Amino acid sequence: MKRLPILSNFLAGLAFVPAALIAAVLAFPQAASADTGKVPLTLTVTDIAEHKGALMVAVYDAAGYDGDKAVTGLAVPVTGATASTTIELPPGTYGIKLFHDVDGDGKMGMNPFGMPTEPYAFSNSAPAQFGPAKWDAAKFDVAAPGAAHTIKLQK
Repeated sequence: MKRLPILSNFLAGLAFVPAALIAAVLAFPQAASADTGKVPLTLTVTDIAEHKGALMVAVYDAAGYDGDKAVTGLAVPVTGATASTTIELPPGTYGIKLFHDVDGDGKMGMNPFGMPTEPYAFSNSAPAQFGPAKWDAAKFDVAAPGAAHTIKLQK
C-alpha cells in the first residue's frame, strides 16, 4: 500500500469532509495494478487559472460519498490550464470531490466562515450549495473497457 501524506491535510482542510475520512483515504492501492478487474478512468480537469500546485482528488462510491469514505485519492500536478491523470477502478458508479491546492500547503484554503478560498469541483461539474454537491448530481459510471470524465474547476 502506498501512503500519500498530503491527502490528510487536503481532507482535513475541507469544511464539509469529516476527520474520519482522513484514515480511510491515506492508504490506497498503487496506481499500477495487475488486477484485471479494474478499468482505466481518464480524468481531465479544465479551467485551471493558476498553473502551479496540485489537484487533490478523492474518488467515492455510492456508499462512501456522503459518509466521506473514499475509494482512492491522489494528487495531480498542475502545469497548465488542464490537468489529466488515469485512475484504475473496478467498474461501477463513482463521484469525485477535488480542490486545487494552489499554494502547495496540502490543505484547502478557507475564509473565517469556512468557505473555500481555493478552487474546487465535483464530478459532472456539479454545483455545491451549502456543502458538497449531492451524490445524484455528481455520480457517473465507469465501465469496461474504461471511461473518460472531464470536470470544470470552479473558482
